[in-house]
Amino acid sequence: MSSKTTPKTQLTQDGYDEIVRELKELEEVKLPEVIKRVELARGYGDLSENAEYHSAKEDQELTETRIAELQAILQNAVIVASTAKTTAIGIGCTVTVSFKRGKTTKKQTFLIVGEFEADPNAGKISSASPIGIALVGKKKGDVVKVETPAGMVEYTILEIK
Repeated sequence: MSSKTTPKTQLTQDGYDEIVRELKELEEVKLPEVIKRVELARGYGDLSENAEYHSAKEDQELTETRIAELQAILQNAVIVASTAKTTAIGIGCTVTVSFKRGKTTKKQTFLIVGEFEADPNAGKISSASPIGIALVGKKKGDVVKVETPAGMVEYTILEIK
């Protein structure tokens, strides 16, 4: 009989704190509000044709599902400490790379985060993304190639913080 262990969810301290904040908001504010809406709508009569009731029940289900997701993330979470003196890229590191786009060389800075913290628009990329996978474990001066939607991109690691 084989025993499977659930892989740990790696998070930065900021990511962990954000999930805790969202969970608290859902449990202490949103869910009680939604439950009140369900109770109020229940008083409107026939539940089979009560749009307010069905809407409130759907909101309750979505809220409870999100709460369960966040609890599962936190239950399996391991906080990865970032060390300022690191020489290899890992979760919590800020990485500056250069790459060519056409004839122009561009620079971009990423914060490597756990998969539940990723927000590419904010410069946070998951260690499980194609770019994250290519960068993790690499050092300043290393060159990595990543297949992106725009084609193969070659990144040169300029700085790790």
